[in-house]
Amino acid sequence: MHLVVIAWLYVAVMMAVAEATNTNGTILGAVFTFLLYGLIPVALVIYLMSTPARRRALREREVAERDAAIRAHAAASVAPDACGETSADAVAPVREKS
Repeated sequence: MHLVVIAWLYVAVMMAVAEATNTNGTILGAVFTFLLYGLIPVALVIYLMSTPARRRALREREVAERDAAIRAHAAASVAPDACGETSADAVAPVREKS
């Protein structure tokens, strides 16, 4: 896939050079030629072709987060005082009246 991208950008650069060096061509026309025939289409193709990889990475991240949450919940249910907090008194202390 990288070879196709490199080849397409090479052709677009050569078109831009031809536009810039032509007697009726301009540098601005060469820039627009490179952008419209080279950079924008290649960026769009790369974005569309990488969509399955992005979806797969998102799915794997969600599965990993869900597994971590399940493991954390299981660990918390096995050891109720594993979080390091002091346990609360069963009976609230009563303040003496003075």
